[in-house]
Amino acid sequence: MAGNTFGQLFRVTTFGESHGELIGVVIDGCPAGLAVDLGFVQSELDRRRPGQSKLTTSRNELDRVRFVSGLFEGRTTGTPLTALIINEDQRPDDYSHNGDAYRPSHADFTYEKKYGVRDHFGGGRSSARETAARVAAGAVAKLLLGEFNVAIRAYVSQVGRISMPHDAMLADKLFADKQFMDAFSETNITRCPDPGTAAKIIEFIEALKKDGDTTGGVVNGIIRGCPVGLGDPVFDKLHADLGKAMLSINAVKGFEYGSGFSGVSLRGSEHNDLFVRVGERTETSTNHSGGIQGGISNGMDIDFRVAFKPVATLLKSQTTLDRQGQTTVLPGRGRHDSCVVPRAVPIVEAMAAITIADHFLRNRGARL
Repeated sequence: MAGNTFGQLFRVTTFGESHGELIGVVIDGCPAGLAVDLGFVQSELDRRRPGQSKLTTSRNELDRVRFVSGLFEGRTTGTPLTALIINEDQRPDDYSHNGDAYRPSHADFTYEKKYGVRDHFGGGRSSARETAARVAAGAVAKLLLGEFNVAIRAYVSQVGRISMPHDAMLADKLFADKQFMDAFSETNITRCPDPGTAAKIIEFIEALKKDGDTTGGVVNGIIRGCPVGLGDPVFDKLHADLGKAMLSINAVKGFEYGSGFSGVSLRGSEHNDLFVRVGERTETSTNHSGGIQGGISNGMDIDFRVAFKPVATLLKSQTTLDRQGQTTVLPGRGRHDSCVVPRAVPIVEAMAAITIADHFLRNRGARL
C-alpha cells in the first residue's frame, strides 16, 4: 500500500491500524541537535486523544508516546525518529456486526474494491486513529519551527450551523486575546475561543449524542511568523501542499485560504493586497492573499479554513448493502464522536506544522 509518507525533506511515515497492537510514526529528515521536549509532545497527543471530555468518544486511549530511535540525551541525532503509541483500549469485537456490511460513507466499500481485503475492525488504516501518529510528528515539527519563531494555532469556528461572529475571528485578536489563550490551553472543551458560541456548541452536540446523530464543522488555522519565500510557483505551491495536508485528514471535505470562495464576490480593486512599508518590513495593507502569493509565502499571516463532514458512524440503524449486494440493516453500535471537530484542532495544527517544516528545509537550498 502506497501513500503512507508525507513531505520531501521533513518526511513523515505513519504505520499501524486502529485496533491493532500499536500505531506509530517515522520522522526522517529532522535536523540534528533539536531539543525534543517529550512533555510537549505528550501534551499535543493529550489534546487529540479520545475520551478527553463529555463531547468525545468514550474510547479511553491514553496515547502515551515512546520514542525508540533518533534521540540522544534529549536531542535529535539526524537519523530517523521513531515514535510508538500502544493501542490500550482497542475492542475489535465491537465491529463484528459489520464484517460483511458496508458502512455508509465509510471507506469499507472502496477499500475492499481497491485492495481485495479490508480490516473491518474500525477501518484499519482508514481510521482516524492513525492521526495520533501525525500529531506526534507535528509536535516535533512545531518544536523545529519554534526555533525560528513560527507559531501555529487552530480553533473551532463553526459546528453545524453555529458559527463564531466574524469580528471574533481576526488573527491579531486571536493571538493576543486571553480568551483565545484560555481556549487554546484546553479550558474549553469545544476549542472554540468565543464563550457564547462555545456554549451553544456544547448544547447542540449533547442533544445530537442523545439522538444518536452527528454533525460536522469548520476549523480555522493561523500560521504566524512564516518567513517570506516558502513554496514554489508551479506544482509545489505552498497553499497546494497545505491543501493536500488538510484534505488527507479523515472526514475533511474542504480547504480554503485567504479570501477563499468569498473572494469571488469582490472586484480586483477591492481584492488586491497593496504593499506598504511597516518599519523595516514589507507588508500588505490587507491579507486577501492569505499570506501566500504565487504559491510562495509573503510573510503575512497564513490563514486557512478546513471543513469537516458529519461523522459517518451513527448510533442509529441504517440501511446498507452487504458484500453479496443484498440489502441489510446496520445496527448503531460502537464508541464514536458525535462531532470530531474539537479533537481535530491539534491534527490540523500538526499537518500545518509538518508542511511548513518541510518547506522551510526545502527553501534552504533555493539559492546560493
